[in-house]
Amino acid sequence: MKRILQAAAVAVGLAATTFAGSLPADAAPKKSFKLAYTVYIGFMPFAYLKQSGIMKKWADKYGIEVDLIQANDYVGSVNQFIAGEIDAVGVASMDGLTMPAAGGVDTSVFLITDYSNGNDIVLSKTAKTVKDLVGQDVYLLQYSVSHYLLNRALQMNGVEDTSAAKAINISDAEISAAYVSQDTVKNAVSWKPLTEDMEKVPGTTVLFDSSKIPGEIMDVFIGNTANIKDNPDFAKAVTGAWYEALGILKAGGPKADEMRAVMTSAMGTDAGGLQSQLDTTHFFYTPAEAYAFLTSPENEKIWDSIRTFCFDQGLFGQGATSVDSIGIEVADGTVLGDKGNIKMRVNPTFTKEAIDGKL
Repeated sequence: MKRILQAAAVAVGLAATTFAGSLPADAAPKKSFKLAYTVYIGFMPFAYLKQSGIMKKWADKYGIEVDLIQANDYVGSVNQFIAGEIDAVGVASMDGLTMPAAGGVDTSVFLITDYSNGNDIVLSKTAKTVKDLVGQDVYLLQYSVSHYLLNRALQMNGVEDTSAAKAINISDAEISAAYVSQDTVKNAVSWKPLTEDMEKVPGTTVLFDSSKIPGEIMDVFIGNTANIKDNPDFAKAVTGAWYEALGILKAGGPKADEMRAVMTSAMGTDAGGLQSQLDTTHFFYTPAEAYAFLTSPENEKIWDSIRTFCFDQGLFGQGATSVDSIGIEVADGTVLGDKGNIKMRVNPTFTKEAIDGKL
């Protein structure tokens, strides 16, 4: 999963406008839905939901159909969501803010799956501390969570001017090989499994990782707010199926082994590779844990940090004049930014219904 942050392009805005304008005011409830996810550890339980029939069972309960689609192109899947071609998509929370929300789509987070808890790292062949990166080139995928991680690492180590370490853009397809083979690439930021070979380079030091900023690099499923409001059974079925699968993974035993095997195969890794990524990913195994996180005061602070980074990097688009240009409604109803332009909403309703046994 590339987890790319992108500025809202004109085409995105047009797609959002087209989709919003195409919704009939009195549309009948839908019966068929599409949910897309890409190959990333936090989303891979959906591969098991599809193969095991758990998703179908929950969809049948609500008299609907839910087609789970493993997408090859992360950005492409988000663009399909923006255009209204799919009903929900798995994203890093920042991408939900800077792509559909900044592009004009009123977007709701209806399920949180996990957050990176060491999956993303800052590493160097020469530097021994984060402060040593000042004045140095740091290779990363620009405007990605890697870029965000570098900025937070610098801030937390007393470097106020985060541009003091120069971010050099490199694709996720190239970064591992470049770090391993090129002497000029001394500092880098990336994520597992790309970093596994990078960490083996002699002299390499891990300077910072996402476990130092728990919750800030979170992965979620988003839906069009109007679609979720008009078709709550879709969100209920997905949420119920998700927590049934996570309960299996948490409990262990033969069914969990079966689930791990499906996830391993879908990711194209082996058992060790899967475990390594599980070890550095904080799954919300129960709805109670997810709800507590979503409704905590800390979650509001996280969204404030995310939006500040996005605005500073110009990811709200040319029309955004301040960090408050886009409104973000967090789980307790508090709005960060423009209350008249809320485009990102954290909706804990379905997680709470899972807790209360109402799904």
